[in-house]
Amino acid sequence: MADELQPQRFIPFRKSDVVEMCLAEGRLPDSVGSAFRDFCRILEAFFHFEFHRVLERLKDCYAPFDPDADTRQIIILPDSDRERLLKELVREMMVLLNAANFEQITEESLKQSMAVESLFKIRLAVDFSDFEDILFFRRGEQIKEEVLVSFFGLKKRTIRFVNYDRVLVYIRFKEQNYFDAQKRRHLFFKPGSTIIKLFRNVPQADLEMLFPNSEIRMKPIDKLIIGVPAAISGIIVMVSKLGASLILIVSLVAFWVGLREHPVDINQHHLVALGLGLGALAGYLFKQIGKFKNRKIRFMKTLTESLYFRNLDNNAGVFHHMIDAAEEEEFKEAVLAYYFLLVAGAGLSRQELDHAVERWLAERWNCRINFEVDDALKKLERLGIISIRADKIRCRPLEDAKRHLDKSWDNFFSYVFSQEIGRSN
Repeated sequence: MADELQPQRFIPFRKSDVVEMCLAEGRLPDSVGSAFRDFCRILEAFFHFEFHRVLERLKDCYAPFDPDADTRQIIILPDSDRERLLKELVREMMVLLNAANFEQITEESLKQSMAVESLFKIRLAVDFSDFEDILFFRRGEQIKEEVLVSFFGLKKRTIRFVNYDRVLVYIRFKEQNYFDAQKRRHLFFKPGSTIIKLFRNVPQADLEMLFPNSEIRMKPIDKLIIGVPAAISGIIVMVSKLGASLILIVSLVAFWVGLREHPVDINQHHLVALGLGLGALAGYLFKQIGKFKNRKIRFMKTLTESLYFRNLDNNAGVFHHMIDAAEEEEFKEAVLAYYFLLVAGAGLSRQELDHAVERWLAERWNCRINFEVDDALKKLERLGIISIRADKIRCRPLEDAKRHLDKSWDNFFSYVFSQEIGRSN
């Protein structure tokens, strides 16, 4: 199974660690270590400023649909504007998740994962017709092992499964009129709302537990564990408690329909015995129903505990998580590309740079990734730190790159000062 997993775009190191990993190589003189850290700090500030604007756009788009909002809406938007905002929200979110190196889970992959046996010994059913829109994204894919115990601990087997480090869920519910048509009144969600959730450490086979309307369904083995003993015990109860009374009742019915010639005499003693037997049977059935409900409650507890410890954030709070993740990934890609261009000196081609970064991470840090060299170069070229001529990429020297970024940073808000000067004149 390990061979089936492709290298991911996600770089599984903190951005401050990536800076120190580069310096630990020793390919830069000790005298420029401080200058390299300064360069990284101002580069980090650039990405933080740019993604702050993305965060504000996402919050504005999501505000009319946020079920957790504690602020008032001053304008009730028409349906056309709501649809426009939802489309913009999805578009901005897709761009953000791509920057954070998340991969979309396709509808086909989602259905395949739901067909695989769950690791939590529970079976879930999801009504997809409740949703207007569903999007799943994941990041960080790895193989894990777990020991499954069955038959009261007598049987153990080790399974290997694909596990996702992060899973983001975007779900939009259908409007109120859909649920009214189905006469569903007691809903635990708000029709027409849009929910966004972020989870950690989710097995591929258990993605269905992330749906907000998933319902517990017992597996055949669970039904047998409850049903077989219940059926046997029920027969014993009927024979021991109701045997004689049932024979009398059957004989009476046979006499009424002409299958028996002699009448049946049922006295008060027989009626009391029948009443006691029916009471015992009713008590037994009530007990079996209680066992069924208790087992279902245990399954729900397992599911609830699992979701409680896997949930990282909800709705608008997810944007902050994603913005931070995107900043980290954009920064790490840009720093690694600049560092290897800097130490190369004579310049590198795209392919040479790509291989250098991937080989370094694999050999030095035991980390196989698919480095997004084109994305990294676009960022550095947009910031004016590199030049590309005849397929050779060269970067500005460290001090020159620092001065260039510092000058660009100073000019970010130059329009503010020009407006102030204009008003004073």
